[in-house]
Amino acid sequence: MDNNKVKALMARARREVDDGLLPSCQLALARHGEIVAAATFGEASDDSRYLAWSVAKGVTASAAWALFSEGRLDPEAPVASYLPGFGDNGKEAVTVEHLLLHTAGFPLAPLAPDEWGSSQSRRRAFSRWRLEWPAGTRYAYHPVSSYWVVAELIETLGGEDYRAFLHHRVLDRLGLTRLRLGEDPDRQSDVVDMVLAGEPAAPGEHVAAGLPAPPDGDLSMDPFALALNDPGARAIGIPAGGLIGTASDIALYYQALLRPPDEVWDPAVIADATSVIRNRLADPSRDGIPANRTRGLVVAGDDGYGWLRMWFGRSVSPRTFGHDGAYGQVAWADPVSGLSFSYVTNGLDRNTARHSVRAIELSTLAGACA
Repeated sequence: MDNNKVKALMARARREVDDGLLPSCQLALARHGEIVAAATFGEASDDSRYLAWSVAKGVTASAAWALFSEGRLDPEAPVASYLPGFGDNGKEAVTVEHLLLHTAGFPLAPLAPDEWGSSQSRRRAFSRWRLEWPAGTRYAYHPVSSYWVVAELIETLGGEDYRAFLHHRVLDRLGLTRLRLGEDPDRQSDVVDMVLAGEPAAPGEHVAAGLPAPPDGDLSMDPFALALNDPGARAIGIPAGGLIGTASDIALYYQALLRPPDEVWDPAVIADATSVIRNRLADPSRDGIPANRTRGLVVAGDDGYGWLRMWFGRSVSPRTFGHDGAYGQVAWADPVSGLSFSYVTNGLDRNTARHSVRAIELSTLAGACA
């Protein structure tokens, strides 16, 4: 490791905490199965855990990979073959793979909070959903909807609550006992509350920073975000965004994907999930570049746009894979350097241009440390 480059990474991470914009942040670099550099800045401790938002997608998918490994779940099978009633309203052709590739065709399908808590209520909602376009024909990021279906598949085929299955079947076997999808209210004393920070980006700020222009309309999650400070809401463990842990937990999880234990996943399944791009459809949120999605992750790729995908930055290899989270959370692993990196913050910066630039710069600095 290049110690000077590690220092530069740390300095960049702490800058906006020192400036008073972010209340705290945490970051970790890992290599060869161990944490090689980690720090927490601001109003938190090294043991503090954070809500990592959509970093959860790359972790929840690991429970589906476990079921693939055991032959209990077929990624190419129709979802309706496992969940009777799901195929209503023309969804009979939606496959398990479509869910993980965000090509299922129902990106904003509604599931009310009072429907989250039981299999019965979730399935009733699924049966009402309708396709916006035929499955597999277009890519649109499914912020929450498709992963609720993934969770229901995990629960149905795993034979227990989807969170419990993920924890004992994957995370506990990896020794990551504090990385949880949701957490019991009486075990949340170490979870830092989220705080809205900054103001929305000014018109043209994204383009000036070399970023894609934001989509039309108000897609802000700010009203929803602070509701997840409630212990009961945190305990739900939203499959697409309810991951709680430290940056070190997440970096070590990605180390496990680089060096997968045979007792957790079939090596062929993990090789597929971390390298085989199955969705190259245009990503409308990133100026139409190919989505480069695997069954649960995103690969940087060698087309010159890797820095823009999941904010991988400009120094990692084309084989880098990972999944980011809202408000600038970062998580990835680079098979070439052997590095994995995570950055989390409880400062929900409403300036999407600024937190995107921050994530890109942090990833670039992190990728250069080896």
